[in-house]
Amino acid sequence: MSQHRAELDIDRKARAYAPVLPVRKQDAETRLGHFEEIYLTYEAEIARAEASRCIQCPDPAPCVLGCAIGNDIPTALRLVEEGNFIEAANIFRQTSPMPEICSRVCPQERLCEGSCTHGGGVSLQPIQIGKIEKFVIEYQYATEGIPLGQVDPDTGKSVAVVGGGPAGLAAAERLRRLGHAVTVYDANPYPGGLLLYGIPAYKLQKERIVKKVQHLEALGIRFVTHTRIGQDIPLQKLADEFDAVFIATGASVDSVPKWEGADLHGVYTATEYLIRSNVPVDLQPHELAEKGLPDVGHRVYVVGGGDTAMDCVRSSLRLQHALDYSLDVTCAYRRTEAEMPGCKAERVNAREEGAKFEWLTAPVRFVGDEEGNLTGIEFVRMTLGEPDESGRRRPVPLKGSEFVAPADTAILALGYNADPLLGETTPNMATDRWGLILIDQDTGKTSLPNVWAGGDAVTGLELVGTAIKSAQKAADSIAEFLKA
Repeated sequence: MSQHRAELDIDRKARAYAPVLPVRKQDAETRLGHFEEIYLTYEAEIARAEASRCIQCPDPAPCVLGCAIGNDIPTALRLVEEGNFIEAANIFRQTSPMPEICSRVCPQERLCEGSCTHGGGVSLQPIQIGKIEKFVIEYQYATEGIPLGQVDPDTGKSVAVVGGGPAGLAAAERLRRLGHAVTVYDANPYPGGLLLYGIPAYKLQKERIVKKVQHLEALGIRFVTHTRIGQDIPLQKLADEFDAVFIATGASVDSVPKWEGADLHGVYTATEYLIRSNVPVDLQPHELAEKGLPDVGHRVYVVGGGDTAMDCVRSSLRLQHALDYSLDVTCAYRRTEAEMPGCKAERVNAREEGAKFEWLTAPVRFVGDEEGNLTGIEFVRMTLGEPDESGRRRPVPLKGSEFVAPADTAILALGYNADPLLGETTPNMATDRWGLILIDQDTGKTSLPNVWAGGDAVTGLELVGTAIKSAQKAADSIAEFLKA
């Protein structure tokens, strides 16, 4: 072994065993008083020290393979270690159209950090890649703002993007930078999709989404809001008027509950509850804005086990400050914590903030009074049987274990489905039985001649990074089509 190789191995070992430097977060009492982000941003020297733990794995680095959009993480970490924060930010921007968002909402513990070689031993902990990414992007915001970047000369071609969520915004930016005229249509009062209307502000401040949209407007992208394609304008009309169309309508339709009493006052879908509790009133759809804050009683149950359920739990706990009375907030989940699909850190944060959990518990019906108000929930205890198609053990009701828990408010976080509207109103648009749009997996092309689709409208509810990747692939296919 050469002396250089030996020195490199020694350095890597020292780096690997250097202690992790986690980002600080506000204490529970403080963060319950607001809807602002709870995690603080790294200070420069701490970010450099954390980045210096990277051992610069040979290509292909596991963290890059674990990233949904293939960020060049080792190069970015090396630049952070050297103090070149702007250069590091631009490395992330080479592959990610929205690092200010992905750094906050991507489940890094399952992606880049989950793939980090530092996580392979009991005494090792993965590098805090997401928090470092957030630091360099915030540093760039503070020092020079978002760089406008290059836009190619106008091609004379036009593209309509249906949906202003992560996939729609990613495709719009990529196509505009290639010189095409891009118009984004969105049914909501403001673009952003689930980033604005689904993810609470304590995880992703709304200002970052607004700034991103303003940046895209500065690039020349046109936004048309309050417009639902398939209802206000037929999809075929866009296909006739534009050279190409990209559909990115997401999967934001709440799963329909089948329990008796689900229509009682006090029972909410997750979407309505999250919008009314933490989206600024001027950005809410009119029909929700006029209702004001949710009418929340003292005893709150959230039904579900994913990240949306935790969002509803933690938003409820924050409403105590606005309501000026205490809430008893419980998450009821039909399996155990080991089977919960959401982020573990979110459950830790929820517990710190006062949430309770009822495991192996599922609703049977909702109980109301003569005025139609929720007064209780009948639950049944569950046990775990054989694994189902997801690989998790199937919950099985325990006969005779039913009980009624007093409740004033119930929030149903049961998952999301695609909006079937376009498939139902567009002749020859191929969809599956769940309303998901069928595409050519290599190109994103739909069954219509000049229409592509991507993101959650194709896959069902997925990660932001996955939606961005599919949008970029479809945008590249559209660009090739427009050259013909």
